[in-house]
Amino acid sequence: MAVSLKNPQDGGIDELSEINVTPFIDVMLVLLIIFMVAAPLSTVDIAVDLPVSNAQPQPRPDKPVFLTVKQDLSLALGNDEVPRSALQATLDSRTENDREQRVFLRADGAVAYSELMKVMNLLREAGYLKIALVGLEDTGQGAASNAATAPAPVAATEP
Repeated sequence: MAVSLKNPQDGGIDELSEINVTPFIDVMLVLLIIFMVAAPLSTVDIAVDLPVSNAQPQPRPDKPVFLTVKQDLSLALGNDEVPRSALQATLDSRTENDREQRVFLRADGAVAYSELMKVMNLLREAGYLKIALVGLEDTGQGAASNAATAPAPVAATEP
């Protein structure tokens, strides 16, 4: 509560019933800025154990183009080995230069995430922006039954 000193000869001190909210607003704005800066920093270094996808399998096209990253980091288009330098030419011949065609990307479980991203960058540089990641469907029956199931495209990326 604030007081106002008027004229001391009046004999009393009157109370001022107005609240000065300017300092309160200043403090709230400073706190808002602090929280806006600190909130994204608290979610950067979180360890993540990604689960098996349970997304609905996408329908398979008549002639799908499967690009596989093997455990030794070599690439295979369908059943044929492809060197990384010849990936664009081989994809162009396989898709008849249709760069709107979806490429189904499979990778061995031992392949590092950074290597998978390098292959995705190769695909982007080649002009193939529609990429579907292929994985095993999660049936909820455990890992033993997942090994026996056929791979199905479970997620797709669009530009």
